[in-house]
Amino acid sequence: MILSYPNSWHLILVKSTNNCVDPDGIKRCLLSLGSLCAADHVSRYLEKVVYSNLTTIVSTVYSSLNTRQSIGYTRSGLKPPNLSSEHIMKPTVFIHTNHKQKIGALVAAYALKRNSAHTDKFDVKILDTEDYSFLKHQEGNSYLRDGVKRVWLYEDLQSFTPLRFMPPEYMNYQGRAVVIDPDIFSVADIWDLLSRDMQGKAILCRARSGPKGLIDRCLASSVMLLDCTKLRHWQCETQFNELFEDNRDYTQWVCLKLENPDSIGFFENEWNDFDRLTTQTKLLHNTRRLTQPWKTGLPTDWRPAERFRLFPPLGWLMRARRHFFGEFGLLGNYRSHPDPNQQHLFFGLLKECLEQGVISNQQLEQEIELNHLRKDAHQVLEKTISLQPAPLTLSL
Repeated sequence: MILSYPNSWHLILVKSTNNCVDPDGIKRCLLSLGSLCAADHVSRYLEKVVYSNLTTIVSTVYSSLNTRQSIGYTRSGLKPPNLSSEHIMKPTVFIHTNHKQKIGALVAAYALKRNSAHTDKFDVKILDTEDYSFLKHQEGNSYLRDGVKRVWLYEDLQSFTPLRFMPPEYMNYQGRAVVIDPDIFSVADIWDLLSRDMQGKAILCRARSGPKGLIDRCLASSVMLLDCTKLRHWQCETQFNELFEDNRDYTQWVCLKLENPDSIGFFENEWNDFDRLTTQTKLLHNTRRLTQPWKTGLPTDWRPAERFRLFPPLGWLMRARRHFFGEFGLLGNYRSHPDPNQQHLFFGLLKECLEQGVISNQQLEQEIELNHLRKDAHQVLEKTISLQPAPLTLSL
């Protein structure tokens, strides 16, 4: 059964075949168990029950357990119940995604564990927009983005971006977290980042490239190392809703311009390598959406910027395009990635995911049918040479 506290999305997963639908029955059912079980192991037993006083039940369950068991396992994407200090979560890598980039997120999660020698020291969790209804509730409403009014579209390729600010809250403002986009793939040991000295900073990241970084001084929040104890002011849902009240600009938010500059430090660019794969790369980021290797040939389903400081008329042209032809009108299709090594890396990882059951053939077919994965994915997989065993060494 799943017990969900709807106001704060607390979730606990319990393996049970009992049909406990009343509060007292739920309480007895929980107390009869010695531990809580993972969703992926018990999905066939799960049934959703909403209970408005979950906190009372949770605290009762905790007090009934005499051993320090792993009781905080939560379904990825939902905020867990408040844990006492003895149940501090492991350092966690969060991958935020939506339905359009789920295949990338699954491959990214696999790569993190595949290429680490410290898999017992950290967890990996996927934050899925489907589990955060507040992102859907603003569908069609206008918000401020880089000084321009835009309409919020849940169907946009990057509607997951606000969830970059969820990890500290998910972690109960304890411990460390890394958050990455679903188009980022580890080729090194992520523990080296999770365990590094932050020198008292709340956030480690890198600067954006191009005009966004050089002129606008925008920081890349697509990969961040977070000290969650120092980020108690991050309230994802509240701050997301502020976008639609003209109290917050989306670009300032994701560029970390609303943070105290003294709280931000920097790691090497290789920990967020923008479409560059070298022997020094740690995390490869296929940030140029137009050439993401798993999307080649599909219709474009992301919205380009509409403000260009170096050449403002281009912004006017893009706004006119949207006005006359729709959000995705005249944008064409995704193109091939110019670096075949990056395509090989993604499909080599995807191939292993299929071989090891991380992704099923049925999932693959569904993603192809939904235009989330390129139509010739099977042919590309057949031609893909298997990757070297972990640890991955790149010979380029």
